[in-house]
This record gives sequence, structure tokens and C-alpha cells, in this order.
Amino acid sequence: MNKQFDRKIFTAGSFFSDLYFLMSHFISIAKASKNEKISKAFIEKIMTVCTAVNGCVYCEWFHAKQAVKSGISESEVKNMINLQFHADASDFEIPALLYTQHFAETNRNPDAEMTNGFKEFYGLKTSKDIYMFIRMIYFGNLTGNTWDAIFSRFKGKPAPNSKIWFEILFFILMFIFMFPIMILMRMDKNKKDYS
Repeated sequence: MNKQFDRKIFTAGSFFSDLYFLMSHFISIAKASKNEKISKAFIEKIMTVCTAVNGCVYCEWFHAKQAVKSGISESEVKNMINLQFHADASDFEIPALLYTQHFAETNRNPDAEMTNGFKEFYGLKTSKDIYMFIRMIYFGNLTGNTWDAIFSRFKGKPAPNSKIWFEILFFILMFIFMFPIMILMRMDKNKKDYS
């Protein structure tokens, strides 16, 4: 049975809105990467959990590799991909991972009470820095999913509410970035299949 494309994707409005957010917060993102409370492994956990909710195959491939490089075991990565991160995350990481999951599940509309609790736990600076990482990976996830939605249309299964004119524009804008990633991921998977 042919399944309809069911992953979250960008609309024209959400794409340009999210792109503007990231561009206008470029300095905040650069500062976030220098926050000593947020280790590389912690960042990769955030990235992997958000990706697990949104189902981007490109982000899952890339961040699973980055997570292992940052010192996270393959079994921990698998647990995060299955959203079973409680046993592997520290008490300091769990609230952020729960918030990341909630942010992705609510499609950027987290509950105010959950947001307040998140800010209270980490304080304004660290919660803002973590939020920047969540926004970055969310953008990456929907970029990958929207790219796949274009190919799904070619197979006769267009994503619901997706406009062909936006898919054409998105393809033109993202080709130079997404096409090499798609090729690298396929080459890496083929290498594993034959090793």
C-alpha cells in the first residue's frame, strides 16, 4: 500500500519566516556555541531528539555520525532516535530534551507553561542558547523533509498542502546544498551495505 507523504514540511511562509529568524539571530547562534554548560554531546542529543520527531533522513544520518564522534555510544543514539533518552541523559540534559521533543511535536508552538519551566530550569542565557540549537535543527529537519516532498510528488504522492510553485522555488534555492548531502548519504549507506 502506498503511504502518503506525512512528514512536516515548509510552506513558503514558514520557510522564509524561519530563514529570517536564523539570519537575524546569527550572532546569538555563534554565542550559543561558546556556552560552556552546553557540551558538543549535549548539542547532538538535542539535534537527534528533534530529528527523531520530525523524521528527516538526512539529519538522522548526519547527526547520528556526529553524536558518535562527540562520545555518545551507538546504543544511546538508537535510544534517542526512538525517543528513549531518559536512561542515557543526565539530569541537566533531560528538561532540554523533553522541551525539544515538545517543541517539535507542537510544530514550533510549545505550551507556555512548558516554556516557562524550561527557562526557569536553565536560566535566561542557557535556555536561549539551547533554543537557538533547537531552531537550527528544526530548520534543518524541515529542509530535508521538504526536499523529499519534491521527489515524493514525482512519484505521484504530493505532500498535503504543498504548492508546486514553492517546491520548484525551494528546489532551485536548496539544490546546491541538498543534492551533495543526498549523494553523500547514499554513498555512505551503500558502503555500509557492502562492508
